[in-house]
Amino acid sequence: MAHYPITRLRRNRRSSEIRRMIAETRLDPADFIYPMFVCPGQGVRKEIAAMPGNYHLSVDEIVKEAEAVYRLGVPAILLFGIPEYKDAVGSAGWQADGPVQEALRAIKAAVPELVLITDVCLCDYTDHGHCGVVSGQEILNDPSLEYLARIAYSHAEAGADYVAPSDMMDGRVGAIRQRLDSEGLTHVGIISYAVKYASAMYGPFREALDSTPVFGDRRSYQMDPANSREALREAQLDLAEGADIIMVKPALAYLDVIKLVADEFPVPIAAYNVSGEYSMVKAAAAKGWIDEKAVALEMLLSMKRAGADLILTYWAKDAAKWLKEEH
Repeated sequence: MAHYPITRLRRNRRSSEIRRMIAETRLDPADFIYPMFVCPGQGVRKEIAAMPGNYHLSVDEIVKEAEAVYRLGVPAILLFGIPEYKDAVGSAGWQADGPVQEALRAIKAAVPELVLITDVCLCDYTDHGHCGVVSGQEILNDPSLEYLARIAYSHAEAGADYVAPSDMMDGRVGAIRQRLDSEGLTHVGIISYAVKYASAMYGPFREALDSTPVFGDRRSYQMDPANSREALREAQLDLAEGADIIMVKPALAYLDVIKLVADEFPVPIAAYNVSGEYSMVKAAAAKGWIDEKAVALEMLLSMKRAGADLILTYWAKDAAKWLKEEH
């Protein structure tokens, strides 16, 4: 043993306090954005079967949930809307009395400090389930931009701090920025789903919003999972059009892409810990095969370590509680 190396890395792992003292990456409730689903009605709190612990909430119920989120130290929420009707162009998405618009006004009045972000897309509101308007079975890019800008403007006017276009139409960030600025809403930011892959991980979410396309798929506009360099082009274009924050979605299978984008661009980077990633862990934990808390926190830590400044996660509330318990 006299010749054993002087350097022993285990010295820095001897206790939980030592490990915490020298940890290179830290999770904090302030890292999280909590996605929420708002629906029409009163007193509605309906659990989403494929996403245990997440709910369709009416405006009165989502205000209570938003207050609870903020008390836990989570600084922001992302709102998705469930409309009363759907049509070919998604017109329910920009109605002033829509669920998202009503929720924005009510939450802003009750919790003015909470950062309010809204998803901007047509898939929630169209009867065909695609993220742009269609002609036959072709998803049209440029005609979709006007409708996306209408939705973004209606959200901003109702009190959104950021709008987050998730449609992946080319040029939508620029169209939204131009519309917001022309209406005097220059203070409203854009979080762009700049790097959104055509992933198999969205299934539970599509059940939650009933937004599965009725024909075809979304591979003609969402990114090919085989590509990573293309992510840099998508992010660069959206930043040039006025995006303030760049998002990579999904997160877990694309940690390399998060790092690639974070290393390239000196802007805030968000990662979306999507429904499939969440529901797989929930299902395995329900079987007793894994420890949900340990696995969830490890997954979230990996996203932060890869370079995400912000993490959109359905575990935001639980993770905030778990982190407080640890400290």
